Amino acid sequence: MSPQFIKSFLPTIFLSLVLGCSEIYRDTPYHTLWYDEPAEVWEEALPLGNGRFGAMVFGNPFNERIQLNDDSLWPNDLGWEHPPGKPANLASVRKALFEGDAKSADSLMVYYFSNKSITRSHQTLGDLFLDWEHKDITDYKRFLDLKTALSITEYKSEGYDIVQKVFVSHLHQVMVINLSSDHPNGLNGKIRLDRPLDEGQKTVSVRSFDQQIIMEGEVTQRTGKFNSEPTPILSGVKFQTHLSSQNIGGNIRSINGILELSGVKKLILFLATNSDYYTPSYVQKNNSEIEKAKAASLEEIERIHVKEHQSYYNRTQLSLEGDAEFTFLPTDDRLEKIKAGIVDPGLSQLLFDYGRYLLISSSRPGTLPANLQGLWNQHINAPWNADYHLNINLQMNYWLANLTGLHELNLPLFDFLDRLVESGKITAQKNFGMRGSMIPHATDLWVPTWLRAATAYWGVSFGAGGWIMQHYWYHYEFTQDENFLRERAFPAMKQVALFYSDWLTEDPRDQTLISVPSSSPENRYINEKGESVALCRGSAMDQQVIYESFTNYLEASEILGIRSPLTLRIENQLKKLRPGFVLGKDGRILEWDREYKEPEPGHRHMSHLYGFHPGDQISKTDEPELFEAVRRTLNYRLDNGGAGTGWSRAWLINCSARLMDGQMAHKHIQLLFKTSMYNNLFDGHPPFQIDGNFGFTSGVAEMLVQSHESGVIRLLPALPEAWNSGAVKGLSARGNIKVDMEWDSGHLDKVTLHSKVDQKVTIIYKDKAHSKYLKSGIPMVNSF
Repeated sequence: MSPQFIKSFLPTIFLSLVLGCSEIYRDTPYHTLWYDEPAEVWEEALPLGNGRFGAMVFGNPFNERIQLNDDSLWPNDLGWEHPPGKPANLASVRKALFEGDAKSADSLMVYYFSNKSITRSHQTLGDLFLDWEHKDITDYKRFLDLKTALSITEYKSEGYDIVQKVFVSHLHQVMVINLSSDHPNGLNGKIRLDRPLDEGQKTVSVRSFDQQIIMEGEVTQRTGKFNSEPTPILSGVKFQTHLSSQNIGGNIRSINGILELSGVKKLILFLATNSDYYTPSYVQKNNSEIEKAKAASLEEIERIHVKEHQSYYNRTQLSLEGDAEFTFLPTDDRLEKIKAGIVDPGLSQLLFDYGRYLLISSSRPGTLPANLQGLWNQHINAPWNADYHLNINLQMNYWLANLTGLHELNLPLFDFLDRLVESGKITAQKNFGMRGSMIPHATDLWVPTWLRAATAYWGVSFGAGGWIMQHYWYHYEFTQDENFLRERAFPAMKQVALFYSDWLTEDPRDQTLISVPSSSPENRYINEKGESVALCRGSAMDQQVIYESFTNYLEASEILGIRSPLTLRIENQLKKLRPGFVLGKDGRILEWDREYKEPEPGHRHMSHLYGFHPGDQISKTDEPELFEAVRRTLNYRLDNGGAGTGWSRAWLINCSARLMDGQMAHKHIQLLFKTSMYNNLFDGHPPFQIDGNFGFTSGVAEMLVQSHESGVIRLLPALPEAWNSGAVKGLSARGNIKVDMEWDSGHLDKVTLHSKVDQKVTIIYKDKAHSKYLKSGIPMVNSF
């Protein structure tokens, strides 16, 4: 922080905060993140986005930084070849495992079938800097209004008001920055665009003219790596960023790639950015978007932006009763109070809405799906490449979409998966001699499907394909869109089921069908020889995933009236498939094919509970023994230091909800705030990974409504004591049903169900079942 800011900042009391806040904050205090200091680091900046184009606003009165992102900025696909592995090599791996030599199997699998460590990263677009000649800053506040998707910074300079408003419009495809000052000297300073160097080398050129700045370049990755070997990538997606300015009062000069402002009373900046990934006419597209924005009124652009954003955001509304005083505290102060032991239901409500806001901002029809950092990334070499991990992370990003009625936001995921399934057909055939599609644990913009793992435990995984297919099936269950099932979901589900059908092999120990080689994502066990190894014969997760892939494929086939040799084959294979849930001596669910010692008993992944959550293979009603085994399994993980990452803690919230244990869920909500939350409420792995934000929102939704049991809707199944009174509107249940509820003093007062089809459902509240018949378009209102 600038020393000048520290010296001039005047603390304000609670009353003045309430009275002095902007109109937007007073209108939507329960939907607002706000702070009384600028962001000092990236993890304190506030995110904006329209699905493709993102920004992080720091709100600095002297040296404002707005970090920029485009979801398509990746180094090029260099046509990297598949690993050399063939079916004969797979047979060698299987032979080693059947002979009890898992260590050799690990080595053989990596040698023949993996391209080992890969560095090819999503990258930052760069930064917009606004350097101002302000003095004596007082009355500082900055906001992010989730309901309007506006970032506002307000302060006084020498006693005069300065206001900065920023938003990224989806319909106009531009970022708008609106600055005004009533200072008699106006706004004086410089505006520039820049991008970080790639290992000391410039990646952009910048020029200015006619009150505009153009930054253009090409993505490179000089620290690229392939097959664990340095592989500089000197080409990539080409892009251009175009900034245009308008002013009232004063003047703007274009000099040496920057804009110099003097005496400007009102400043409007339009910024468009496009790449050749989306269109070869990206330069012309920028020009067109800038001209359309300049031709429209600023008020109209903002009005349309807010209306369009709210068409998604207003679908779900959550209200949790709590101490109103906390609502008007700066967000970072509220976070510190939770770390000190205070319970603040309103911050849970805000974080629930924040997850929805972030998905709306990073995943829109026609864009790429949200990656490990959603859309927001300040790096040339991002943590874990900011890529697409499919052993939980990409899936967790989208758990909330159907639960909160944001069904269309799944479309970027399905567009991506359609490409991935096609790529996986090549890998299945080339490396394994099998039909169908093999999908690995991680991929990137160019959807390669070869394995990437320097060690077997890190990425030799075969459960990712079935896991991600779950999203096609769940989307159908929630929307009941049979055309979607026929045209999009079923073809992809069939390819993955076909691969698993070919992949399964008979276990000579008991003649059951198992996945070999098999692993539990990123985890290891200690075998009889005392070796720490990854591969086994039929891990719990793989068996559960394959079971689910087969049963979902067969159910989809029945709905669509499809009967084929593959459906018959899979029906027969299901009869011999080894169960994915096997209990150990202490009543826990085994993670591997038998009981082993574990080098990391508190491991962050809980993959052997896949069939419990996010799957639907265990319910308290139908499998009470397994239901309790899940609790013992989770407790063991936690007793040994589990949930060490933000996303892992978020998964625990979801699992606690499925256990119908509101107190357990709330405990992990408090711990998520205490141990894994940055001041801007980004989830920390650490570092920042967005999946924990999205997983939190889905977990809260599951605490309030569950519909994973066939024909059943559970109401308030995991309501904690801290959320004693509240209301929710617009949560979704399977069957294309919307749920509105009000509760007080821990008791459900009223529920309204909206169904788009005639159907019979069973409503369960506090273990009491109520059979209801819902009629299309006629709300069913019930009191309890």
